[in-house]
Amino acid sequence: MLIVQKFGGTSVGDLERIQNVASRVCETKKAGNDVVVVVSAMSGETNKLIAYAEHFSKNPQRAEVDMLLSSGERVTASLLAIALSEMGCAAVSMTGRKAGIVTDNIHTKARIEEIDPTALNKAIKEGKIVVVAGFQGVSQDGNVTTLGRGGSDLSAVAIAGAIKADLCEIYTDVSGIFTTDPRIEPRAKKLDKISYDEMLELASLGAKVLQNRSVELAKKLNVNLVTRTSFTNEEGTLITKEENIMEKPLVSGIALDKNQARVSLVGVKDRPGIASDIFTKLSKSSVNVDMIIQNEGRDGKANIDFTVPVSDLDDAKKVMNSFVKESEVDEISYNENICKVSIVGVGMKSHTGVAAKAFSVMAAENININMISTSEIKISMIIDEKYAELAVRALHSAYELDK
Repeated sequence: MLIVQKFGGTSVGDLERIQNVASRVCETKKAGNDVVVVVSAMSGETNKLIAYAEHFSKNPQRAEVDMLLSSGERVTASLLAIALSEMGCAAVSMTGRKAGIVTDNIHTKARIEEIDPTALNKAIKEGKIVVVAGFQGVSQDGNVTTLGRGGSDLSAVAIAGAIKADLCEIYTDVSGIFTTDPRIEPRAKKLDKISYDEMLELASLGAKVLQNRSVELAKKLNVNLVTRTSFTNEEGTLITKEENIMEKPLVSGIALDKNQARVSLVGVKDRPGIASDIFTKLSKSSVNVDMIIQNEGRDGKANIDFTVPVSDLDDAKKVMNSFVKESEVDEISYNENICKVSIVGVGMKSHTGVAAKAFSVMAAENININMISTSEIKISMIIDEKYAELAVRALHSAYELDK
């Protein structure tokens, strides 16, 4: 098989762990497989480099930040290649540029535009293990770029697609995808398989095992993804096409996202295009709006409620204040003491009563639902944050995910 293996910061956190990764990679090679390895910077390295930059400037040029941060992954890649060679497994390290990863020109959050796998394929044919510095590429005009937090996942998936790998294994400090966060519900079960769409929902809803951009790309390129731990040999979770999953569970998982804030607009002026103006301005300020509810208020005016990530709240406030100043909105309130709990499962497409059960569970626990959003495979509810863990455990039990 041709396998891409990606190891995150905790997996390569120190020299001993890099040695362990080398042993695992060498084993995979000796079993008769061709291997490309993608690595992150050693844990804590990226934050350290950011702190170095901020010592000189609170707003350093983004192109310089990319040049600086890309060095973290290069260190890991070269160290791993040295360790592999010393173990008798021929290896070569490559930067994102050498691996042919071409991106757009948006520094610190670039998007991959294409991959030229010529150098990768040549090294693979020579029997070498290729170790690629993740999280980075080169723009069309030749500048070093980085792909944003979690970008090494993206590097691995893109490379797997470009070289037509049979499998892309993402190694982390957790052993796979669980039905919910085991820290909240100890009876959570590890899933053997999950569809791209379900994983996308879970990733966007706060499950931090995989970066959602990497799952989107895996779906687009039809890359079979496995997420597993680098610390044991236990099987992980396969993320694949829905048609590759024979028995589709009604519900696959319960997700919890505490990074939510609610914005409530009271007395929104009744004129055509007001909602468009509000959400267009939020978009231009890069505020990511999630749920939206609009209903008629008094005197012909409307009330609009919507949710944003807590990290976007300050930007949202600036936009909303402009509407108050222009007398387009009477009153605005903000609530950060909320969370979003979601039920995800491809089986919802062909079953009824999933939402009714969720609402009944909330009622039985005396949990008030503030907002509801649904899609074909997801039901999300905004509730008070103090009920977050109770809601997760109650829903996990109601859908028998512990069995």
